[in-house]
Parts: sequence; C-alpha cells; structure tokens
Amino acid sequence: MKDIPALFGSLVFDDAVMRARLPKDIYKALRKTMSRGTHLELDVANVVAAAMKDWAVEKGATHFTHWFQPMTGITAEKHDSFISPVGDDKIIMEFSGKELVRGEPDASSFPSGGLRATFEARGYTAWDPTSPAFIKDGTLCIPTAFCSYTGEALDKKTPLLRSMEAIDKQALRILRLFGNVSAGRVLTTVGPEQEYFIVDKDVYLQRPDLIYTGRTLFGARPPKGQELEDHYFGALKPKIAAYMQELDEELWKLGILAKTKHNEVAPAQHELAPIFTTTNIATDHNQLTMELMRKIADKHELVCLLHEKPFAGINGSGKHNNWSLSTDTGANLLDPGETPYDNAQFLLFLMAVIRAVDEYQDALRTSVASAGNDHRLGANEAPPAIISIFLGEELTEVLDAISSGADYKGREKVHMEIGVTVLPHFPKDTTDRNRTSPFAFTGNKFEFRALGSTASIAEANIVLNTAVAEILSQFADSLEGSPSFIADVAALVKKTIRDHQRIIFNGNGYDDSWVAEAQKRGLSNLKSTPEALGAYLTEKNVSLFTKHGVYTEKEMESRLEIYLENYCKTLNIEALTLIDLVSQKITPAVNGYLCELAAAVESASVFGDSAAQLALGKKIAALAGDLGRKLASLEDVVFKAHGIGNTSEEARYYREAVFSAMNELRITVDALELSVSSEWWPVPTYAELLYSVI
Repeated sequence: MKDIPALFGSLVFDDAVMRARLPKDIYKALRKTMSRGTHLELDVANVVAAAMKDWAVEKGATHFTHWFQPMTGITAEKHDSFISPVGDDKIIMEFSGKELVRGEPDASSFPSGGLRATFEARGYTAWDPTSPAFIKDGTLCIPTAFCSYTGEALDKKTPLLRSMEAIDKQALRILRLFGNVSAGRVLTTVGPEQEYFIVDKDVYLQRPDLIYTGRTLFGARPPKGQELEDHYFGALKPKIAAYMQELDEELWKLGILAKTKHNEVAPAQHELAPIFTTTNIATDHNQLTMELMRKIADKHELVCLLHEKPFAGINGSGKHNNWSLSTDTGANLLDPGETPYDNAQFLLFLMAVIRAVDEYQDALRTSVASAGNDHRLGANEAPPAIISIFLGEELTEVLDAISSGADYKGREKVHMEIGVTVLPHFPKDTTDRNRTSPFAFTGNKFEFRALGSTASIAEANIVLNTAVAEILSQFADSLEGSPSFIADVAALVKKTIRDHQRIIFNGNGYDDSWVAEAQKRGLSNLKSTPEALGAYLTEKNVSLFTKHGVYTEKEMESRLEIYLENYCKTLNIEALTLIDLVSQKITPAVNGYLCELAAAVESASVFGDSAAQLALGKKIAALAGDLGRKLASLEDVVFKAHGIGNTSEEARYYREAVFSAMNELRITVDALELSVSSEWWPVPTYAELLYSVI
C-alpha cells in the first residue's frame, strides 16, 4: 500500500520544502514576493537557487530547464546541466540566482505573429515564483514567463498573470467598500475537468490521420456507438484502470490534485477532474496533465487522444473550466450563502460576472475558438457557440424578485424521497444542472464548458478575469464615496439585472428554438473559428485588454495572426493527409476489390447467377468515380488556398471551400467503407478503434 500523503508533492519544491531548506529571512522574502508580487532581489534568488539545486540533485536531477508556454499550445523546455568546471578536469554541481530568474531561449523560432523576425532571435524567460518548481524526467523544471527582447509577451502565462493582477486590484476595491480590510488578495481559482480518448497503440499506428491530425478524417459509424449509454460511469477495464492508477500517482508526485476519474459517455472516452487551485497553478498543472496522459499511455501500449472530435458521430472531448473568486483568507466571493437575496456582496460580484459575460460574449467565444473545437460545439453534449448563462431556478427567482421589487421568501429545503425506507434521506439541491449551457452557475462557481480538450485554459481565463475586472472597476467607480452605499448597491444590482437579463437562459441549449430566441435577444452566434476571430480586435475588446495592462494592442494583433495561421495550417495538414490517404490507400484498395468482384462476376456467370456481384460492382464503381471527382476537387481548392495571402481571407476560404470539400470527400469514403470487403479496407474502422482496448 503506497503512502499517498508522502507521495503527494514529493517532486515539488513547495512551501514545506522551502520552509525547511531556506533561512527564515530568505523564506520570508520569497513568500512576500509570492503573496504580494514584490520584486525579488538577486541575493535572495542566489540562496533560493542553491537550496533548489541541492534538493533537486538529492532527488536525482542532473539538469534544469525554464519551463514555459509559448503560443504553440504546448510547453517548451531547454535543458542545461548543473555541472560547472573547476579545473583539473573536475566539475561541481552549481546553480545561480541569475540562472534561476532568467533564461534566454530563441524567440524567433516560436510563433510570434510578426513580433519577432527570423533574424531577431533574442527572447527571455523569467521565473514565476508563484508556481512551484518541480522535477520531471530527472530535470528541475522552473515555471517561467516568456517575452521578446522588446518586452512583448510571447506566451500564455504572462497575460494570465496580468489578468489575475487586474481582477485582484478591482475586487479588493469592492471588498474595501464592504468594510473588508483583512483580505490582502483576491485570487481566481480553477478546477479544469479534462476529457480524453484512449485507443490501442497498434491500431492507432495504422491510422495516419490520427497520427498527423489527432482525429479521424473519415470513418463510417460503428454498429454500436454510445446509444445504450452503457459506457458512462461504467466499470473500468483492467488496462484502463492500470493506466489511470499510474497517471494518478505521477500527477500526485507533481502536486497535481487529481481527484476524480471515470468513463465518459462515448466508447473509449474518459475524464479526469482535479480539485480547485489558483488559476495560474491550475493552468500549469493542466499542461502537465495532458503531457503525462500521453506519456503514460505510451508506456501501457495505449494512445491518449486529446483532440476535441477524434471520432465523428459520437461525443467529443471538452475541458470544463470551473472558475471562482476567493480571498487569501479563504472566503469564496461567489458563495451565495443561505440567504442570497440578502447577501449584497455576493449579488454585486454575481452581477459583475453576468454583465461581463454579456458585454464580452464575443471575446469569450474567441477564447475557445479552434479548428478542433469547431467540430464539437453544439453537438453531443457540448454547449452551443452561443454564449449564455445558466443560473438555475433559485437564483433566477432571486434576481426576478429584486428586479421587480417583490419580496423573496426563499425556497424551503426539500429532502429527497426515493420510496425505499432503508435508503437515507438527504437534502435536495435547490436547482438542477444544465449540461447544454456554456456558462453555468453550479453553487459557488461558474463552469465554462465551451473549452476544447486540447486548449490551454489560459486563454479563457485571461478573458474572464479581465472582463470581470473591468465591470468591478466600473462598479467601484460608481460606489466609492457613496453617501448611501447599501441603497446604491441595491440600485446597481437591480439595474444590472434589467440591463443584462438577455444573457440568462436556463433552457435547452440544443433546441432549435434557442437559436432564434438568442438572435432575437441580440446574442452573438459565432459558429466557426474564422467568424469568432473576426470579433477579436473590435474597439471594445482592444480597449478592455489595454486598459488593464493585460495585452498591448500590438500583442493582440500578433495573437490574432497566430490564431488565424494556426487555423489555416491545421486545415491544410488535414486536407493534405486526406488527399494522401485517399490516393495511396483508399483508391488502390477500392480498385483491388473491384478487380476481385469482376473476377467473381465472370466466374458466377458460368453458372448463370452473377446479378448480386454485378450490382455490388456497379455500386462501388459509381462510388469510385465519385471518389476521384471529389479528390480532384479537394486538390484544386487546397492549391488555390495557398495563393490567398491575407490570413483572415485565407481562414474564411479554408472554412468555406477546403473544409466543405473535405466533408464531401468523406461522405464517399464512408460509403465505400460500408461496401468494400473488410479484407480489402486498408485502415482500422471505428469499431476497431473504439473497442480496441479490451
């Protein structure tokens, strides 16, 4: 039996390790930097670096790296050993404060959206002391921000930290108005649930589309999908259970609060959910979680698929971003308490979130836009592309009462009566859950369900933090110096409810009537990534991020260019992969089977009964002709895409022409799969992929 408490965080240079290994004055100085954001002096950094190196070497580390999150969507690391020559062919293990706080990777080789030219190579990584260092694969990993030589952010961590500072500053202004002088900081916290698929490695390696793109570019639906709903929360298969157990243990070593694991709705789909932690650390942890999911799967002869829609026709994978606001004294600012109607502070923070989501719905939609997520939003339990808020019955009744000026008596606590005496009675929640809502209140937090499974959670939280900070700023401006504070808070809450009622929707987000209703309300419906990115650089959004110092306008322009380029490159890779597969595998297989059928027809005609083979041959021949025409059409539109030049126009063309041509070609390939003998079909089918782990 493993000692889990001893295992947990054993590879993390956490607070307990720092307290034990650092002199008291150094520890206090470092904690001050971490808790208050003060500058860290080099002499302090030198002592911390020495202690960190000694601890890491004791744990078997030989190298260190500045671990950062460039705009590639994954992490990056350059490893340097601790060795330092001392003469006489001898070395010592050394690590300085300068090496701890600053690194210098090549900034021109990462996506920069034009901020860096190829010849402008210098960039810097800067230690983020708020996220603890850890050991991975024998290397001390130091979480860092990444910026260019001219100071622009080239990563996801830097703007995330800026957004956390922005909301901290504005939330404290509100708390001070309510007489709270004990809270020193307000932190956003996140618990990102992670969905993923697991398939057998040998089967995966026979699907080039999965290897190159992360999703199947064709595949007929299997005889059995998720119709029986028997996979959801079902018993874990032994091979999956062993994988999940090792994954848990490796995550726990890194201090990652992996809590819940289970089978998801689709065959071969699963989920891991952690406990809440601060948004910065949660973002780092989620990047590590995705990396370890893939790495540990490989050890078990499995492959972890993190694409939002690896298989058409069944559930895709998302990432539910459970977001809340807490003080450093432990108070959850989105906890309504027993009497939310009378909880003015809660109502004011709630109004800030509601108004922020309404006014910046396009920015939130942009934060989850990707080629992969376009396949998922609005399908199979993923929320629609229309941003709305689910509050539930009780809170909606509270807000309706405030808006109308009516008294609210509250809801009586109801106990569940299941009808079996031996079963325990327990209080029923005052509101249901809504799985079709992109932004749902779930008791003391909001669950932003629209994130794709491969996404860094940084993007969505940057927007959410900054938008809420802006509304809190406006609230504070109007309330500071108020001679009748409580009355003005009540009036502000009432006005906000009335002005932003349109964003609240507790119904079925999949219902066609909601699309029409949302349009009537004036809500945006940005269905694809090119549409969503078209709203990125609106004057309102640029003003939001520049005002709070989260992005400069130049940084926003560069990010838009990166997002558009990534979208175009993703669809181009998918199209070229599909062209190769059809040309090199599908077409030869179909032609080979047609030859076999022709021989069968000739043989059967000797006995006077070749009708069945002849009919099948004609059907497949017609599909083969269709295949050739659609393949040529796809090749043509891909060729034309390369000459467009303007990335916005190119992205729209890829969506309208290339994506459509790929879908048309897929229809024919899937029809052929159902007609061609399995002995001739050149790649594993959906049935073989989804049920490959036994």
